[in-house]
Amino acid sequence: MVGIEKFEFAKKAFEKLKGHHFGLNWPVVYVIKGDREIYVGETTSVYSRSKQHFENPARRRLKDLYIITDEEYNKSAALDIESLLIQYIAGEGSYKLQNGNQGLLNHDYYDKERYKAKFDLVWKQLMDTGIVSKTPAEIRNSDLFKYSPYKALTEDQLTVAETLFKEVQKDRGVHIVNGGPGTGKTILATYLVMMLKEREETKHLSVALVVPMVSLRGTIQKVFRSIAGLSSSMVIGPADMGERKYDILIVDEAHRLQQRKNIPNYGQFDKTNKKLGFGNDGTQLDWALKQSRHQILFYDKNQSIKPADLHANSFSKLSATHHQLTSQMRVEGGDEYIEMIADVLEGRPPRSADIENYDFKIYSDIRAMVRDIKSKNDEVGLCRMVAGYAWKWVSRKNSSVNDIEIHGFGLKWNGQIHDWVNSTNAINEVGCIHTIQGYELNYVGVIVGPELSYDPVKEKLFVQPEHYKDSNGWKGISDPSELERYILNIYKTLMTRGIKGCYVYFVDKQVEKYFRNKITDFKLVESAESRGLIKSPITINMLRIPLVGSAPCGNPLLGEENIEEYILVEKSKIKPGFRYFILRAEGDSMNLAGIDDGDLVLCRLQEKAETGDRVVALLGGENVTIKEYGPRINGVRLLMPKSRNKSHAPITPEEGDSVQGVVQEVLESESRE
Repeated sequence: MVGIEKFEFAKKAFEKLKGHHFGLNWPVVYVIKGDREIYVGETTSVYSRSKQHFENPARRRLKDLYIITDEEYNKSAALDIESLLIQYIAGEGSYKLQNGNQGLLNHDYYDKERYKAKFDLVWKQLMDTGIVSKTPAEIRNSDLFKYSPYKALTEDQLTVAETLFKEVQKDRGVHIVNGGPGTGKTILATYLVMMLKEREETKHLSVALVVPMVSLRGTIQKVFRSIAGLSSSMVIGPADMGERKYDILIVDEAHRLQQRKNIPNYGQFDKTNKKLGFGNDGTQLDWALKQSRHQILFYDKNQSIKPADLHANSFSKLSATHHQLTSQMRVEGGDEYIEMIADVLEGRPPRSADIENYDFKIYSDIRAMVRDIKSKNDEVGLCRMVAGYAWKWVSRKNSSVNDIEIHGFGLKWNGQIHDWVNSTNAINEVGCIHTIQGYELNYVGVIVGPELSYDPVKEKLFVQPEHYKDSNGWKGISDPSELERYILNIYKTLMTRGIKGCYVYFVDKQVEKYFRNKITDFKLVESAESRGLIKSPITINMLRIPLVGSAPCGNPLLGEENIEEYILVEKSKIKPGFRYFILRAEGDSMNLAGIDDGDLVLCRLQEKAETGDRVVALLGGENVTIKEYGPRINGVRLLMPKSRNKSHAPITPEEGDSVQGVVQEVLESESRE
C-alpha cells in the first residue's frame, strides 16, 4: 500500500526518521521540497541519506521531506518510481529540480508493469498534498516533458551519451549520431547539453544546441528557460554560429542544415559566409566545423525534404565517428510500423509482421477523418492534421478564404509558424512539414495531396511537380528523382508523427488503392489481451529478427552483408528498448551453459554486461564467440568457456575486442520461418 508521510527537513527531525518503520532498512523514494526548488531521490536508509543531504548547502535551502513508502517496494521498483517522479516533476514545471540528469535509464525488471501502475497512485497522493497540480496525461502532452533533459534513456542512447562524453574531452572531432524517426535524437541532444554542463570534466566547456527549424527552436528555448543550469541562449539557430566560437556544437536535425540554394534570405547567408571567410559555396555545416572544436550532428538522411537541405554526400565525406540510435521511442506501432510506411512509399512489399495496438486507418471521406482527429483530440489531446505542400497558402493574405478544397470541404493552413502545434486554433487547421518536423503527436491525420500519384501499368508511385506548391522545394531541381525523394521523405516524416495512431486521406484514389492493396497482408491488430481474450498459439504476434550467421567477416555485426535470413520470434520474448539479432552457435565450448553446436541463439545488442552473462564478443574485429562474462583479472574481464570439453581455455580480450551483445535464450527449432 502506497503511503506518503511528511517530515520537517531539519536536523532535529532526523531522529524521528531513525525510529520510523521504513527509516533504516527498506527501499523508499523521497522528495525534499522548498518554495521553488525540489529534489527527488531513492535510498534504503532515508535516515542516513537525509543527514548526508543536509550537509549540502543547496539541499539545506529546502524545507519539507516527503517519504513515499510501500511494503512491496524493492530496489528496482524504487529506482523506477524515482526516475518517473524526476521526469514528471520536471515536465510539470512548478519547481526547478536540484537533481542532475545522469543515471535515468529505461531498464526492465520482474513485474515492472505492476510497479508502474503504482506510480499513478503516488502521483495522485502528491496532487492531494498540493506538491503537484497537473495530471500525468496533461504533463505527457507538454513540450516541457517531451523535450526535457530529465528523460530516462534507452540502453543505446546512454551508450552514445557516455561515448560522446569521453570523446569531447579530446582535442577535436566530428560525430554523426544516426537515427530514424522516433529514436529520440532531440531527447538525447537536450540530455547531452545538460550532462556536459553538469559534469566536472566538461562543465567549463562552451556548448550550444543548434536547431535549424525555427518553430522547434523556440519550443526548446522555452524548455531550457525552465531548467536550472540551462538558459535559452544555449539554443541557437544556424546563423548564430557566426557570432562566436564554441568548444562543442550539438546540431539537432542536422539534415536540415542548409546550402546556398533556394533559401529565403540570401543576403544574411552571404553575410555569414563572408564573415567566416567562405565564398558562396560555404554551407551551414562549414560554419559549424569552423566555429567549434567538436561537432555532434544528429542526422537522418531520410528526413531531408528540399533542395536547400545539405545533400547526404556532405556528411558522408566528413572524417566522422558514427553512432547509431536504434530503439523506437515514439510510435507505439514500433519498428514494424516505421518499416511498413517506408516500404510502401518506396514500392517494396511490406515485411511480414503484425502491428499490435497501433491505430492506422485509411479514409475515403476527408470529412470523416477530420471528425475523428478532432474526436481523438477531445479524448487524449495533442492530435493534429497535416498535409503535403500541394495547396498554396492563400489565407495568409486573405483569412476569409480556404487554402485546401477537397470535394467541397475547406480547410486552412496553419495560422502561425512558430510553435503551431501548441497554438489555440491548431486543431482546426492543417500543418505542413515545416511546422511539424521534430514534433510528436498522439494522433496525426495526414492528407496526401495530388502531387503524389500512382501508375498502375508501371506499378509505381510517381510525383506530379505541377501540384507541388512549395516553391523553395522544387526550384533549381532538374532531376525528377530528386524531387520525388523529397516528397516521399515528407510523407515518411508526416506519417511517423503519431504516437498512438495515424489516419490518412489520399486525394489521388489510385494512390489510396495502392496503399490499401499493399497493406492488406500487413496486419494491424489489436492484442487479444487488450480485448480480454486468451490468445490462441496461432495468433501469437511474431517479429522478424535477423540471423547474422556465425561471424561478421569484418563488417558491422548487423550490416546487411551479414544478414543471412530473418527468423520469426514471439514478440513476447522481445524486451522494449533493445535491438535483437540471432547467431548460429558453433562448437561445444558452451554446452554446459545450454548452448550446443548449431543452436540458434537470441541475443540483445548491447555493449555492457554483468558477471555471469553469456556474451557475444567480437575478437580481432572479425571473429565472433559466445562465452561467459568472467571475473576481472588485472583489470581485464576474462571470457570463460563452460564446456565438458576441457580443451577450451579462458580468453583474455585484447585491445579492440569488445562485447557486442548478451545472450537472452536459445530458440527452439520451430521458431524458424
